[in-house]
Amino acid sequence: MLKPIYSLVLFLFLSNFSFAQNASEVNIIPKPKQVTLTSGNFQFNPETVFVAQSEEEKQAAQVLIERFKEAVGWELQMTTETKAGNSVQFEKSGGLENEAYELKINENGAIITASGASGFLYGIESLRQLLPSEIENIQQTTSEVAWKVPALTIKDAPRFQWRGLMLDVSRHFFKKEYILETIDRLAFLKMNTLHLHLVDDQGWRIEIKKYPKLTEIGAFRVDQEDKAWNSRSENDPEEKGTYGGFYTQEDIKEIVAYAQKKGVTVVPEVEMPAHVMSAIASYPWLACDDTPIAVPSGGIWPITDIFCPGKETTFEFLEDVLTEVMALFPSEYIHVGDDEATKTAWESCASCQELMVKEDLENVEELQSYFMKRIERFVNAKGRKIIGWDEILQGGLPPSATVMSWQGVEGGWEASKQGHDVIMTPTFPLYFDRYQGNPDYEPLAFDGEITLKDVYDFDPVLDSMSVAQAQHVLGAQANLWSEYIPTEAISEFKIYPRLAAVAEMDWTPKTATDWSDFSKRAQHLMKRFELMGIQYSKSSYAVTAAADMDLENRKIKIKLENEFPRAEIRYTLNAPLDASAKRYKTPIELKKTTQLQAAVFKDGKQMGDTLTQDFKFHKAAGKQIDYLTKPHKNYPGNNSSLINVLRGSKNFHDGQWQAWINDAMEVVIDLGQTEEVKSISLGTLENQGSGIYFPVEIMVLVSQDGENFKKASTFSRAYKANSSSELKDFRVDFKAKKARFIKVIAKNATDIPNRGNGFLFVDEILVE
Repeated sequence: MLKPIYSLVLFLFLSNFSFAQNASEVNIIPKPKQVTLTSGNFQFNPETVFVAQSEEEKQAAQVLIERFKEAVGWELQMTTETKAGNSVQFEKSGGLENEAYELKINENGAIITASGASGFLYGIESLRQLLPSEIENIQQTTSEVAWKVPALTIKDAPRFQWRGLMLDVSRHFFKKEYILETIDRLAFLKMNTLHLHLVDDQGWRIEIKKYPKLTEIGAFRVDQEDKAWNSRSENDPEEKGTYGGFYTQEDIKEIVAYAQKKGVTVVPEVEMPAHVMSAIASYPWLACDDTPIAVPSGGIWPITDIFCPGKETTFEFLEDVLTEVMALFPSEYIHVGDDEATKTAWESCASCQELMVKEDLENVEELQSYFMKRIERFVNAKGRKIIGWDEILQGGLPPSATVMSWQGVEGGWEASKQGHDVIMTPTFPLYFDRYQGNPDYEPLAFDGEITLKDVYDFDPVLDSMSVAQAQHVLGAQANLWSEYIPTEAISEFKIYPRLAAVAEMDWTPKTATDWSDFSKRAQHLMKRFELMGIQYSKSSYAVTAAADMDLENRKIKIKLENEFPRAEIRYTLNAPLDASAKRYKTPIELKKTTQLQAAVFKDGKQMGDTLTQDFKFHKAAGKQIDYLTKPHKNYPGNNSSLINVLRGSKNFHDGQWQAWINDAMEVVIDLGQTEEVKSISLGTLENQGSGIYFPVEIMVLVSQDGENFKKASTFSRAYKANSSSELKDFRVDFKAKKARFIKVIAKNATDIPNRGNGFLFVDEILVE
């Protein structure tokens, strides 16, 4: 029997647990550090007043005042006089940390306590997320909504000081208005850093008064947007660029001032010594050989046109540029890039070699370190600090530099060991230019898939770090590189809802994070995104199908999944899909040609795209196949990949693809017995940006004995530029023939401009 004291404790625990479980309206992201629920609620009405004394309190109050005006039509008032009830009040407390806040709500109203502007703002944002989601409506709601918030106390503070998003505005330019919208959304998620990648090979995006050609020439490139990013031709330096744009210094001042009101620091990045072809196109003397070049329209690799450290004029230029940049951006940090520099020009440059002798530098890696240490001294002298990508470690890390670790987490681990601050931005899972789900249903992206759960599961502090190393982790940042982001709508699609996972990663104590709990709150948040007009991705609701082929028995087992726990998946076989479809519970077995459709449903409504997959049991399915030319070692699939009924996706790393590059594909299929055949279809992929091209010729030959083959038909097509990623079956028809063996030869594209030979990717050979 339990003793009375233990019985009482257990009763209180279970009571609190039960109450919390019923408080479904508490769906704040990022999850607060501490929430204590009490009974009752407070309801806003047209007479609710905001009591604010200081300017920072008034700015915070204005967030909700504007929301009520836009979503409801109310003109809520602000006063400096304390009100006894029906009010939202602010109290200043020096005892709280800079970004911490306390929010207390009872039936009379709410009180937000903080030590400064950020805390007041975050308190308001939490109060905002406690309101019904209709508060986010960008058009006035016509429904009757009870504007209630639950009675509770929140005590909250961030885990990390750096909670960021990087926007690459160089590869594709985003307008000032979009930057301002992004700042609003960062503040909504309690994120405090916007890193602007203002300079890269393909565009210089910030006005520099002393060097006007940087924007007259460097901000614009020849328009080749109809071609794949990595298949664009080299431009003539004499041809005027028309595609691009830049921010004036007045634009930058407006962006920075707006961000300051929202508790967001804007950190500029001025790349060096590489990723600067836009600067060299403007001023050729910045390079070692003074040769005129054009602003490139697409991908460049390796990056050999870089700044020359052997010329004193290069450092004069950079100091002038940084002086103007620092006058516009009051941030503590200035990002200076320092990544992906191919330094072959330095090795043959007389000025660089002379400098290396003078400074006793052994190699060009040490010359790069000299370059960055000199820039660091200049920036430090102005009272600022530099950040560099993790290549800044090469040749020796500048004394006070902060490292942004992108090539995995190793750079961050090493920098923290050396006593340097680090910001974790590893490609996986924080590069948002990757797909969020099945590439067949998403805009073109870089290779690979990074789901919402992948982001949420990452921890910036590694298990292998010591306590001292962990203290050097400033936080984490999502990066959106824009090679494949031509529009602001696609930018939004890539950022949301994954940014919410970064927000919680950076804010919430690790011990309080839980994917199941977050996924529930994320679904509420996505409803808010919809009302806010954000074109977010619904890939988290996507259904994925994992299929296994039993070749011997010619049957397939299909397992359906969704990343949200306990998702309601419904499916059909050879029938239209709706809410009445069968609910998925166990793997589905198929033995004949079938079209599968599946989707996630919630409360009778379909939540994401419909997964549609055709499983075609053709005559070659499960038969013997011999490879006369071997697939590329990086994309070997398996011995049955081309006749296993399972199809590949636009994610060419999904294991269903086999690839050839220097040799044509040549295979022989043994049907096991003589069959009448009249066509073959070759399942292929084209992604020219990744060097993958449709075949230019397909030849089909047939045989009874496997030795003597006769041509059945040939299909030919010319190479064509294609800027998208595309799946396509090429069908070759011929007069019906009796055959046991079928030889298929498919030739890949060769001599492609700026590429050479291209990959041929094949996932299935369908025989009919």
